[in-house]
Amino acid sequence: MKRMTVQNSMNIHVRPRRSSFRSKKNRGRAADIIALIILILVAAVVMLPLWWMFRSSLMKSMEIFKWPPKFFPSDWLFSNYNIKKTTFDFWLYLKNTLTIVIPCVTFGTATALSCGYAFARLRFKGKKFLFSLCVGSMLMPTMVTLIPLYISWANMGLVDTFWPLTLPYLCGGGAFNIFLVRQFIQTIPRELDEAAYIDGAGYMRILTSIIIPSIRPAIIVVALLIFITTWNDLLQQTIYLSSRSKFTLSVGLTTFMGSFKNDYAGMFAATCLSFIPGVLVYLFGQRYFIEGIVMTGMKN
Repeated sequence: MKRMTVQNSMNIHVRPRRSSFRSKKNRGRAADIIALIILILVAAVVMLPLWWMFRSSLMKSMEIFKWPPKFFPSDWLFSNYNIKKTTFDFWLYLKNTLTIVIPCVTFGTATALSCGYAFARLRFKGKKFLFSLCVGSMLMPTMVTLIPLYISWANMGLVDTFWPLTLPYLCGGGAFNIFLVRQFIQTIPRELDEAAYIDGAGYMRILTSIIIPSIRPAIIVVALLIFITTWNDLLQQTIYLSSRSKFTLSVGLTTFMGSFKNDYAGMFAATCLSFIPGVLVYLFGQRYFIEGIVMTGMKN
């Protein structure tokens, strides 16, 4: 009888625990399902303008304004992408854009890495002041330096060339990029540098063998940020480029949108051609982009 009472008491105590565990598990599954549904709805809202622009590029110009609007085109007119070179020379504009973007990304990333490494690891006089000046420069609006820079480039005879758009990235690649690289390098223990230094490694060997492999996400993030900035930099490209043969995608698209005659489908097609390369590059490195933004400022 004693054994039966003990077993019954154990069953009485165990059952509530199992039921509570199952209820918590069911609530967790319900919360995950609700979160997934909300995520899908938000993603659909974000992707809707992109789909609407793509579907408009495959319609006739008059069909775009029909009410109620169609979610899918009645005829998939891929011929709308055959835009005349006289109105929108996509390949010329793409070549000019890459002529600016590739040097900016390459040299901007390299110089931001060098400056960030110097601020994070090297010891020199005025280091804190220079870093404070670098970070403080991010508070300065672009419009403040726009006119003085234009006058300087004009005096050197470099207006209507690609040099004013590429040379600034030889000087650090941007204050935020330097700050980002510095914060990442500070998450790496100094003991690794000291061990390599004892083995006879110099600063460049430490940078290439220890620092760069450890902060690869930060390097990709910096490259993506510079790419997005230069790809979408309509303001400076409009100011410094005046010849049509030197137009970029942003300037060429703006000119085309200002001169088209009821060719709404062609306008949407040109817009899709302009943003597709940038979207593909961002999708390729979005994982590193999110990781870099999340880890910025963390320090061991």
